[in-house]
Amino acid sequence: QGASLVQPGFFERLTARTEQLAVGLAGVARDAGVAVCVQQVGAMFSLFFTDQDRVGTFDEVLACDAQQYRRYFHGMRKQGIYLAPSAYEAAFVSSCHGDDEITRTLEAARAVFSDLRD
Repeated sequence: QGASLVQPGFFERLTARTEQLAVGLAGVARDAGVAVCVQQVGAMFSLFFTDQDRVGTFDEVLACDAQQYRRYFHGMRKQGIYLAPSAYEAAFVSSCHGDDEITRTLEAARAVFSDLRD
């Protein structure tokens, strides 16, 4: 069950949870030898398949590997993790996502990144 938006510290906790997932995804990809850039603002994050440190312009987004994202999306879906299907969409963490969901997502990503490396 999600927390109330009016609870003190709600957005800070949500941002910290999203950062936990974003940093975790970047680390899992790095461990698998897959080049990604994960960017996060508040409860929103994006994962780009690129060796760039930052993706900030439209041209930089277009230079990322959208086909690799497509394979990632389908791999995560097979693992039971549902993401936006387009490499150009952002993902969001909600107050309903807890430690179990973050852990499960990172485990799924570990398996998928390993497959993508091959």
